[in-house]
Amino acid sequence: MAEKNVIINTLVSRIDELEQYSRREDLVLTGLSTTHMRYSRAVTVGNTGDHESVPVNEMESLEDQVVSFLNKHDIPINKEQISVCHTLKSRGKDIKPKIIMRLISRKTKTLILTNARNLKGTNVYINEHLTKKNADIARAARILKKQGKLQSTWVRNCMVFVKTLGGPEDSRIQAIKHYAELDQFSPNIG
Repeated sequence: MAEKNVIINTLVSRIDELEQYSRREDLVLTGLSTTHMRYSRAVTVGNTGDHESVPVNEMESLEDQVVSFLNKHDIPINKEQISVCHTLKSRGKDIKPKIIMRLISRKTKTLILTNARNLKGTNVYINEHLTKKNADIARAARILKKQGKLQSTWVRNCMVFVKTLGGPEDSRIQAIKHYAELDQFSPNIG
C-alpha cells in the first residue's frame, strides 16, 4: 500500500510539473477594466452590419485593449507577440475578470514582467500563470515572509524561490518545489 502511495504521489507531482510547463508562456493580468461586446450584440451586428450603433470601445478586441493599456504604461508589446488572450470567468458580478495572455516567446514574457513595475499605482497586476499547487506554495511563502520567517520570496519562470534570514554569508536562496519544504521555516504552516 505504501508503494502505491509513493507511485501516486510521483505521478501527481509529474502531472503538476507538465501542467506548469504548459503555462510557461502565460501571464495573468488582474484588475484591468475591459469592455466586451455581448454575444447577442455581436450576432446582431454581424447579421445586420450595423457597426455605427456599437460604442467604439466595444469594437476593440480584448487583445487590442490589453496592448493599448500596457503600451500606455511603457510596457512594450504588440499584438503579434500575443498568441492568445482571453478572460476567465469572474467569481462575482462586480469583480473584474482575470485575463490570461499566452505569449509567443518567453523572452517577451520576461520583458513584460521586468517592466511590470511601471504599473505601480494602477491596481493592475501581472503575474505568472501558476498551477494551484505552485500558487499555494507562493501564497504560503508570502505569509512566512510577512511573519518574518523569510527574508524574501518571488516567482521566476513559474518556480517559487525563497531567501532565508541572515546576513549575506548566512542567507541562501532556495527553490521550493513541494509545500512540505516550507515546514523547515515554520512547522505549522500546512
